Amino acid sequence: MSTELESTRRALRDAVEQAGRAAELARLLDAAQARLAEAERHAAEAKALAERVAEVEELLEAERAAAGKLRKELAEQRYQAEVANWKLSSMKVARWTRLGDAIKSGKKNPMALAKGIRVAARPVKRPTAPKRRPVAVSASKDDRPGASFQATTSTRTLGGASFKLKPFRVPTGPNTRPHITAAVVADPHVEALLRYEWRQTTGFTPRDFARVLPAEVPHLLVVESVTQGPWADEIRGEPGEGLRALLAWCAERGIRTVFWHTRGDVADYAAAAELFEHRFTSEQAAGWPRLTFGVQPRVHNPLPLAGGRIDRVLTLDQLLPGQLAYPDVLTSYRWPAAVNCPPGTPAWRLAEIAACGTPIGADPDPRRAHVALRRAYDMGTMTERVDELLEAVGLPSARATLNVSVLLPITDASLTEHALAQVARQSGVVQAIVIGPPEAELRARDVLRDVEVIHRRPHPGMTEGAMLNRALDLCEADLVAVMDPRDVYGSHYLADLRRAFQFTTADIVGKAAFFAHLRKPQATLLKQPEAEYAHLPEITGGTLLARRNTLREIGFPDLTEDWDEVLMRQCRADGVKVFSADRFGYVRVRDEDRWLLGAAHLVEYGSAEPHALI
Repeated sequence: MSTELESTRRALRDAVEQAGRAAELARLLDAAQARLAEAERHAAEAKALAERVAEVEELLEAERAAAGKLRKELAEQRYQAEVANWKLSSMKVARWTRLGDAIKSGKKNPMALAKGIRVAARPVKRPTAPKRRPVAVSASKDDRPGASFQATTSTRTLGGASFKLKPFRVPTGPNTRPHITAAVVADPHVEALLRYEWRQTTGFTPRDFARVLPAEVPHLLVVESVTQGPWADEIRGEPGEGLRALLAWCAERGIRTVFWHTRGDVADYAAAAELFEHRFTSEQAAGWPRLTFGVQPRVHNPLPLAGGRIDRVLTLDQLLPGQLAYPDVLTSYRWPAAVNCPPGTPAWRLAEIAACGTPIGADPDPRRAHVALRRAYDMGTMTERVDELLEAVGLPSARATLNVSVLLPITDASLTEHALAQVARQSGVVQAIVIGPPEAELRARDVLRDVEVIHRRPHPGMTEGAMLNRALDLCEADLVAVMDPRDVYGSHYLADLRRAFQFTTADIVGKAAFFAHLRKPQATLLKQPEAEYAHLPEITGGTLLARRNTLREIGFPDLTEDWDEVLMRQCRADGVKVFSADRFGYVRVRDEDRWLLGAAHLVEYGSAEPHALI
C-alpha cells in the first residue's frame, strides 16, 4: 500500500512539474510567436527595400543612357556652332570681302582707296576648319568587368502569359588576377567565363588591333574558335592576313598566344591554330591539351533574382527561348522552380544551371539542388581552368587562396574529441589554433595530422572573446573560421562556406539560416529558412568565416556570452559586409535555447543530422 502511495505521490509531483514546464513553454511560445512576427515584418521590409534598390539601379542605368545621348547632342551642337563661326571668319578674310570693304571706305578719298586695294590684295591665312572631337566619356563610366554586360530582356512568355522578371545584375568584379592583362577574341559566353580571371581587352578587329592593343599591351592573346564577327573568316580555313599580322605583332613584343577550340570541326581551324604557340581544345580531338569549360563563380552562383522564382518546372526550350543574350541567359537560369533537361544536354550547360541553385529534373528538391551545385563547382571553376592555362604557357598564376585557419576554443574537456573530429573532416584547413586543456594539444596533433596545430591553454581570467583575439594574432591563412565545440559540422561545411567568397564581395560569411537540435525536448528546428544567400545584418558566431585582415581590424569583443551579437553590431557600424550562405552542413546543438524558439520552425522531434548534413 505504501509503495502504491509513494508511486502516486511521485506521479503527482511529475505531473505538477510537467504542468509547470508546459506553462513556461506556453509563455515562451507566445513570446516566440511575437518575435517571429517581428522577424517576418523585418524580412518583408528588407525584401521591399531590395526590390526598390533594383528599381533605382534600373532608373540609374536609364538616366546614364539619356545623359550619354544628351552629351552626344550637345557635342554636335557645339561642332555646328564652331563650323558657323569658321565660315563667318573665312568670309571676313576672303579677298573679295576685303576689296569690297576697301572700296566702300575709300570711295571719297582716292589715296585711301589705292592703299586699301593694295592691302586687300595681299594674301591672308584662312582660319582652320574645326574637326569633330570624340564625345567626352562621363566620369561615372564603369570599365570594370561586367559593367556594360547586363541583361536587356526582362519579360518571358509561357503558354501565352507574360512574366516580368527582375534581371540578374552581372557583377562588376573583382578580378582574380589583376596583374595579368589578356587580349581575348571570343563570343559573349566565353567572354563571360574569362572576364573576371584577369584584366581583359576585347572588341579589337583585324583593322584596328595595332591601335587598340598598345594602350595596354597584354601579356597573353587568347583566340576562341568563333563562328561570327570580324575574326571568324580570319581563323577558318586559310589564315587571314589580319590574323597573321596580329600574331606577328604579338611575337615582336613577346606576348604568348593561345588558340582555344570550343566548337565546330577542328579541321576547319587547324591551319590557323598552327600559327599559335599553344593550342587547347574543349573536346577530345586533334591531340591538343584539353581545356574544358568550368563554371564562373561570379555569374554562375545561387544568388537569387530580386523577384524570386516562379512555381513551375520548365523544359530547357522554355527556359532559353530564341536567341537570348548571355546576360539574359543568366537571368533565366535563376527563374524557374526546376528545369527538366533532355538527354544530350551539354555537361557545361547542366553545370551552369546547377551552379545557379536551380534543381534539374521534375522535382524541385532544395537538398538535391544543393548537392548538384556542389558537384558543379567540384567539376572545376574557370579560375582553376585558367590556372591550368597559365601554367601551360609559362605565366604566373598567383592569386588569393581560400585556405582556412580554424579557431577552436574548448573550455569543456569532455568536448575535446567531438570538437577535433569536426575540424578533421573539413577540407582547406591549413592551421588550427586550439584553445583548450593540456591534453587537447597531443590529441589535436594526433587527429589533425596534416594541419599545423598551435595550442594555447585557456586563461581563467580572460573572456572567450579575449582568448579568440590572442589566437587571431597567430592565424596565417587568408580566411579565419570560428568553430563551436558543442556543434556538429558536416564534411562539406567549410567548403560550402568558402565558396561564397568566390561569388560575393563579403568580408564575413556564415549562416543565418541553419538547423538546430535541442536535446531536452529532442526537437529539430530550422531557423530563418528565408535567410539563405543574402546579405544580412548578422550570422551566428559558431558559423563565422571571415577574411583574416578584416577580422583583425574589428577584433572580437571582450565577452564570453553573446560575443557574436556584439561583433555583428560592430560590423554594421563599420560597414563590413556580412553574407548568409545556405542552411546545410551545420547543426547548432544545445540542451535548451529560448533564443532559438524566437525565430525557428519545428522540423520534427528527432535528429537534425539527416536534414542538415548532405
